[in-house]
Amino acid sequence: MSRSITVDEVAAAPDSGGTDYINATKGVWSWLTTVDHKRIGIMYLVSVLTAFALGGFFALLLRLELLTPKHTIMSADTYNQAFTLHGVVMVFLFIIPSIPGALGNFFLPIMIGAKDVAFPRLNLLSLYLYWIGAIFALSSILSSGLDTGWTFYVPYSSTTNTAVVNVTLGAFVLGFSSILTGLNFIVTLHKLRAPGVGWFKMPLFLWGLYATSIVQILATPVLGITLLLLVFERTLHIGIFDPALGGDPVLFQHFFWFYSHPAVYIMILPGMGIISELIAVHAHRKVFGYKAIAFSSVAIALVGFLVWGHHMFVAGQSELASTIFSFLTFLVAIPSGVKVFNWIGTLWGGSISFKAPMLFALSFLFLFTIGGLTGVFLGMLSVDMHLHDTYFVVAHFHYVMMGGTVTAFVGGLHHWWPKMTGRMYSEKLAVLSCALYFIGFNATFFTQFLMGSRGMPRRYYNYLDQFQPLHAFSTFGSWILGAAFLVMLYNLLNSLKNGERAPKNPWGGLSLEWETASPPVTENFVHVPHVEHGPYDYAATVARRAS
Repeated sequence: MSRSITVDEVAAAPDSGGTDYINATKGVWSWLTTVDHKRIGIMYLVSVLTAFALGGFFALLLRLELLTPKHTIMSADTYNQAFTLHGVVMVFLFIIPSIPGALGNFFLPIMIGAKDVAFPRLNLLSLYLYWIGAIFALSSILSSGLDTGWTFYVPYSSTTNTAVVNVTLGAFVLGFSSILTGLNFIVTLHKLRAPGVGWFKMPLFLWGLYATSIVQILATPVLGITLLLLVFERTLHIGIFDPALGGDPVLFQHFFWFYSHPAVYIMILPGMGIISELIAVHAHRKVFGYKAIAFSSVAIALVGFLVWGHHMFVAGQSELASTIFSFLTFLVAIPSGVKVFNWIGTLWGGSISFKAPMLFALSFLFLFTIGGLTGVFLGMLSVDMHLHDTYFVVAHFHYVMMGGTVTAFVGGLHHWWPKMTGRMYSEKLAVLSCALYFIGFNATFFTQFLMGSRGMPRRYYNYLDQFQPLHAFSTFGSWILGAAFLVMLYNLLNSLKNGERAPKNPWGGLSLEWETASPPVTENFVHVPHVEHGPYDYAATVARRAS
C-alpha cells in the first residue's frame, strides 16, 4: 500500500497580486471588445449557464408532463417541441461549448504560463459566432417551433413545417465557433508554453482539451455540411436525403453520427481532464499513470471516429458492418476504463480532502462508470435490438453526458471559482448542493433504466399505466435535481458579494494557475514563469519543504 502524503496548505493569506482582469477596464463595451481570454471565458460561462437554465426548464416541463400517462400540462405537439428544444439547447448551446469555452478559455493559457491564447481576436470571434448561432437556434421559439428531435432525422425534418432551417443554420454557425476554439487551443499549446512546460509537464486538463480540439476540427465540418445539405433540400427541393425526392434518409444518419459520436467525446474529454485535476489536487497525490491517462484521451478521440454505426444497428446496415461497429464500440471503452482505474489508483494512499470539488469528482466516478458500462450493453447487437429507442438509451445518455460532463463541469467550477473570482463560497452549501445533485440525478435517471428494460419507448407523449409509478418517481427526482442547481446558483452568486477573500492557493495545487493572483492579473503573471516541477509532484514538494 502506498504511503499517505500530507501537503501543507500553500499561501493561506489573501494576496493582492495587482490589478485583476475584472476591474482592469470597466463598462459593457470594454467587455464586448475585449481580447482577454479570461473575460471571454467569463462571458462564455454566463452564456452557457443561461443556456443550461433554459434547457433545464424544458426538462422540468417534460418530466411534469410525464407525471401522468395522459395529458398533464401540454399538448402532444408542444411536447414534441419541448423535448426537441431541450436536446438542441443542451447539446449545441451548453454541453459542447461549456468546458472548452468557459473553463478552457480561462485556464488553458494560465496553465502553460502564457499571457493569452495564440489568436485573441479569433477567440472573441468564436464567442460572437456562438451568440449568433444561439440567436438563430432560439428564434424557433418565437416562430413555428421545432419538433424533429435534436438529431433532425429525415425525412421528417425535410417535410415538417416547423423552423428546421433556422435551427440548422444556427447549429451550422455554432460549428464554426467550435472549430475556431479548437484551432486556437491547438496552436496555443504547441507554441506558447512557458519555459519548462513540456508535453508531459502539462496538467491533464490540457490533454483533454487538446484531444477535444482535434475532434472539433476534424468532425465538426461533417455536421456543418450535412446540415447545409438539409437546408438546400428544404429550400431548393434537391433530392439528397428525402426518399420522395430520390434521396437516402440512411445517408443522413451516417453523416450525422459520424460527427455526433465523436461529439460525445467533445463533451466528455474535457470533463475527464477536470476530474484528473480534482482527484490529484484534493488527494494531494501524483497522478497514477500520467502518460496512460494523457494518451488515452488521444486514443478516445481517434477511435471515436470509427464507432458511429452503433447508433444504426436497426437502420438496415449489413450484419458484417454491425459486427465491426460492435467490436469497435467495445474497443473505445478500453481507454475510458484506463482513466477510471488510474483515478482510483491516484486516490489509493492519498491524503484526501473531502471538499466540494472532490465530492463532485467522486460522484463523477460513480455516475460515469454506470454510463460507460450501460454503453457496453448497448454496443452488444442482441441487447441493443431490445433496448434501442427505449428509455434505457435516455438513461445511458444522461449518465454519460450529465453524470459525466455536467458533474465534471460543476466540480471544476467549484474547484476554480476562488481563482476566477477571488472569493470563497460556502462549503456547507456546496456540499449540500452536491448531495442533492447526486440523489436527484439517480432518482431521475436510474429509474429510466428500469423503464427501458421493460419496454418503455422514449419520446412518447403518452404511455401505458404500468409505467406511471416509475415516471412519477423520475419526475420527483427531477425536482430534487432542480433544487440542487438552485442551491448551487445561490451559493456561487452570493459568494461574489459576501464570500471571504480567496487566498492564492486554497487547495494546495501545484499547477501554474495556483501561482498567480486570485483573480489573476490582466496578463496572468507579473513575470514569465519558469517551471521546475510537474503539476502533480506532491511528494517531491513535501520533501523539498522538509529540507
